[in-house]
Amino acid sequence: MNMKTDELDKLVRFRRDVHQSPELGFEEHETSRKVREYLDSLGVEYVSGLGKTGIVAKIVGTGAQSDASVGLRADMDALPLEEKSGVEYASTNSGCMHACGHDGHTTMLLGAVEHLQANNDFSGSVYCVFQPAEEGVGGGKAMVDDGLFDRFSIREIYGLHNWPALPVGRFGLIAGPIMAGGDRVDITIHGKGGHGGLNPHGCVDPIRIAAELIHKAHTIVSREVDPLSPAVLSICAIHSGDLSGFAVIPNTAQLCGTIRALSDEARETVRSGLKRLCESLEHYYGAKIELSIEDKFDVTFNEAGATQTAKDVITQCFGERALERDYKPSMGGEDFAYMLAVCPGAYIHVGSGDDDHPYGLHNPQYDFNDKVIPYGVELLSKLARESLDKQNAKG
Repeated sequence: MNMKTDELDKLVRFRRDVHQSPELGFEEHETSRKVREYLDSLGVEYVSGLGKTGIVAKIVGTGAQSDASVGLRADMDALPLEEKSGVEYASTNSGCMHACGHDGHTTMLLGAVEHLQANNDFSGSVYCVFQPAEEGVGGGKAMVDDGLFDRFSIREIYGLHNWPALPVGRFGLIAGPIMAGGDRVDITIHGKGGHGGLNPHGCVDPIRIAAELIHKAHTIVSREVDPLSPAVLSICAIHSGDLSGFAVIPNTAQLCGTIRALSDEARETVRSGLKRLCESLEHYYGAKIELSIEDKFDVTFNEAGATQTAKDVITQCFGERALERDYKPSMGGEDFAYMLAVCPGAYIHVGSGDDDHPYGLHNPQYDFNDKVIPYGVELLSKLARESLDKQNAKG
């Protein structure tokens, strides 16, 4: 696919417009409106309001009648960050920015919609899923729960994500787990405060307990999880007391962190170890420790057949060297996992790194690399056609 300059310019303008007005999960009302307007301009039918602010567009091929169908998914939400990229189209919504490239993903899927609508000589149906709330608030699950696969006969589904760790023109893809399952961990230690100099012996010091908890929690993976099964437990934040109260032992300490694993077994081992640790410290110190483990996303699991289809498309479109060899899964999370748990499919990392875009995902200086747009549009468009062709060949 050779994208014309005016076609690319149109998509870049759309992407930067969305970038300038980012919205958090389930609040993508303006973004959703812009997507609907784009679809209306193409004459593409769609259903909106799925999973609150999600959209599903449908393109029916003009070829022989067929029940074959495929889904293409992009996420739309932004992150609660103050943008520091310095670009002229930077966020105008204070404390909110597209720091993960979902503005680019939405744009590439719209580009694929436009291409497939104009070149609809295929047999079957393509469903284009614009998903809200990917950033840890369950938009993928919300769409599934709202009937994504009941209301639309999607037989196979594909998603992609820009990946700054890979150079532009390279793609990362493996069968099986490609992104980790993950939890949010919140811990509150209720102790007994007092004077740090006068009567520390009469206190139940939550900071002392927190220090021991953090130290021991970070040994759970190394001593309780099979070393051949990747897992991570990180305590990432702690709050207790006040820096101006240099002699005040506080009553409570709050901790927050995350669990990540590439298998449900390893994930449950870490959860169990953390629960036992909190219970033992609670009894030993005479404190009360509240532990909350919130399931954020499942393991993102690529089905073997869909993965091979994606690999075939990548090598056909971009050459053998475009496919990264010996690719490794990421311990990041992705709630596209909830769709892949219901429908076979694959998730693909699309290289977006170059000298002009040195910042990684979730960085306040990050900006999506517009050079990736033609790659994403071609990949999504060809994935849809290849999936339908394979389904039709099987009969």
